[in-house]
Amino acid sequence: MDVFHKCFEINELITNGDETGARNEIIKLLDYCQNKELPLTPLINNLIRQVGLYPYLQIETSAWQDRFIYEAFKVNVGEKKQVTLHREQSAILKKLINGKNLAVSAPTSFGKSFIIDAFIAIKKPKNVVIIVPTIALTDETRRRLHKKFSGKYKVITTTEIILDEYNIFIFPQERAIHYVDKLDEIDMLIVDEFYKASSAFDKERSPALINAIIKLGSKAKQKYFLAPNISTLKDNFFTKGMDFVSVDFNTVFLEHHKLYENINGDELLKSEALLKILDNTNGKTLIYAGTFPNISNISNLIIDQQPVKNKKLLADFHAWLSKNYDSNWQLTKLIKRGTGLHNGRLHRSLSQIQIRLFEEPDGIKNLVSTSSIIEGVNTSAENVVLWSNKSGRGRAKINDFSYRNIIGRGGRMFRHFVGKIYILEKPPENEDIQLNLTFPDELIGSIDLDEFKSELSKEQISKIIAYREEMDEFLGDGGFEKLQLEGRLESSNSFLIRDIAKEIYSNRQSWRGLGYLNSNHPDDWEGYLYKVIKLSPGGWGAEYNKIVAFVKIISKNWMCSIPELLEELKDYDIGIEQFFELERNVTFKLASLLNDVNIIQEKILKEGIDISPFIKKVSNAFLPPLVYQLEEYGLPRMLSRVINNSNIIILDDKEKELHDILANFVELSKDNNKLDCLFDSFDKYIFKYFIDGILTDEDNHVIT
Repeated sequence: MDVFHKCFEINELITNGDETGARNEIIKLLDYCQNKELPLTPLINNLIRQVGLYPYLQIETSAWQDRFIYEAFKVNVGEKKQVTLHREQSAILKKLINGKNLAVSAPTSFGKSFIIDAFIAIKKPKNVVIIVPTIALTDETRRRLHKKFSGKYKVITTTEIILDEYNIFIFPQERAIHYVDKLDEIDMLIVDEFYKASSAFDKERSPALINAIIKLGSKAKQKYFLAPNISTLKDNFFTKGMDFVSVDFNTVFLEHHKLYENINGDELLKSEALLKILDNTNGKTLIYAGTFPNISNISNLIIDQQPVKNKKLLADFHAWLSKNYDSNWQLTKLIKRGTGLHNGRLHRSLSQIQIRLFEEPDGIKNLVSTSSIIEGVNTSAENVVLWSNKSGRGRAKINDFSYRNIIGRGGRMFRHFVGKIYILEKPPENEDIQLNLTFPDELIGSIDLDEFKSELSKEQISKIIAYREEMDEFLGDGGFEKLQLEGRLESSNSFLIRDIAKEIYSNRQSWRGLGYLNSNHPDDWEGYLYKVIKLSPGGWGAEYNKIVAFVKIISKNWMCSIPELLEELKDYDIGIEQFFELERNVTFKLASLLNDVNIIQEKILKEGIDISPFIKKVSNAFLPPLVYQLEEYGLPRMLSRVINNSNIIILDDKEKELHDILANFVELSKDNNKLDCLFDSFDKYIFKYFIDGILTDEDNHVIT
């Protein structure tokens, strides 16, 4: 490449008003200079400044005008050193600092985290609520903000935490509802990936997000909503008073390889293409599988065709998985070949370990994933492979919005200027995406008619009135209103709440034995588990008898290892993949359903039955609450068991609060000797990663 000639071309693009084209060419030039280890000339720096990519300026070789810009756009983001923002980041931050409510659409590589961090560092709001789409993104965000702000703020990601004067809340929408009544005022409400409030993008979870936006938004002084790839935002109540800003400003360049043109739907050719990519590319690779069956197919292909990697870290992880999970599991076999699996079913700590290993030079090179990692988790992936153009459920093709979100995971600021995108199935056609947010029918029981009457149609108003009348029939006059005011219901599906109330009202006698669920004998649970599960017929991941058997067996979760549990589950044809799926469904869906059944039966039966103790056990997968919470922080249950049994830190203490226990772990990190005899080498690796996530930048102790 002739650098001067390339600069001439870029200048021509700028002169002709094609800033996007100029910025793309600048990024490719930066990639070339990085690979060739060439310093940036004053001319290159000048062009960088003109296209707004200020963080990329090399001040040592810049003219004074460019050095001035680099310094002028520095802000405090909670780190020891200030960080230079690019032009568009700075523009959005300025609006937020001035009190604007913003709904922003920007590319995946935009660098939205710096804006949030800078706002907190500069404005020092008392209560910040950040709603994220996944548990995986919860932990990533927690780790980042804890490092920077835990000296002033209590960073909260779980329920039942005592609040401080200054708090940062980070959680998925379902968990956010638990804090509605605990917060009188929210200084800033941030909703990441807010497009998921539309049923067009997430039919199952959109009502919960809309519900969170309504209830938390009413208490928020300021709101900041984020999403990628939205062209226009249709007028709606939920973003009323917010400025919509659509930014087309990329910081990396995506290099598309349209391999599907030669593959032409041939599965053999597609497999050969993937293997060739994995053999011939440098850097880390994300493989979008699309569906769970595709994950299995890709895994088998890699196991059969890829050689075992001679790397100690991978060998240690393989041995750890064999010991603590299943030696015949696909992931266990894949790890030896430098490949990991990422999906929403896995234990949170297991997902986090893999992300950590993906960042290691001698760790995992490839990650096979459903949409779980595509939806927000940042990695150092240089390459993205689109194996399938199908959605997660495999019934329909992904749209242009999802496609752009997937490929946007390629490249990373300062690490990979160019992300390489390998497309093995034909992508969707380009389209402008309009986001349309409406009141879902599922929320008719949650909507305050007095507040939203002007925003609702006559039909919606009639449905709400009819719904309330029906609920009052079951709960008594004014009973439903009282229930809503209490804010204890977890489901955002009003129809499910109605069905529960109708069933208990119509069959009072048969529900009077619900207290059997508090029994210490799992066989006593069986009848009522069936009754509860049948209230929500679909989406359990198995037949009812399997779910009931699973609940009874995982009641020994704290006493038995996962291999021991899997041995018992063999009788019900439940393997490790289904183990993860069922545990997730039990801890979230079943626990939520049980909670709502418990509350409604209290109102209807009025007999003092309370199954809260059982619900708490179910919601924590029958683990001690602290152990279950720590798993979200990256400490696997098997390490917690070792620590607890050694009496180093007591983790089955029901009276202790999570943040007190975390403080104990920080103290423990100062003395490595206590764990040396308890942990093998990979246990120590995991524990170090966990500790790193709870230490601050001021902490000097390091686990070796």
